[in-house]
Amino acid sequence: MSTLSLPVEQLEESQDKILLPPTDPHAEVLDVSGYKLVYVKGACPKVYRVYRDDSMVGLVFQHVTHWANGVDEIRYAKALDAVAGLESFVKFADKPRQKAVELEAA
Repeated sequence: MSTLSLPVEQLEESQDKILLPPTDPHAEVLDVSGYKLVYVKGACPKVYRVYRDDSMVGLVFQHVTHWANGVDEIRYAKALDAVAGLESFVKFADKPRQKAVELEAA
């Protein structure tokens, strides 16, 4: 069955929080020292999208006893530590691309 054939009320119920931006008043948002964590889904772990300013950095996961970021095997006690680890990884992983852009510009 395609979504076009769903009754309107079923289609509206199927809208998921994953589509909500951090500025939406209905989004579940955690502010963590310069970052916004926006709830996506899950119970344990809860999955959050991480934003810095208007850019999405990646995903972090809230477990009962710790936080994780999916890019390393580390369990973090605080959300900020998991986010900082994620952002460090993203910046490190992006360096080869940044170097290539600098070389092209030269």
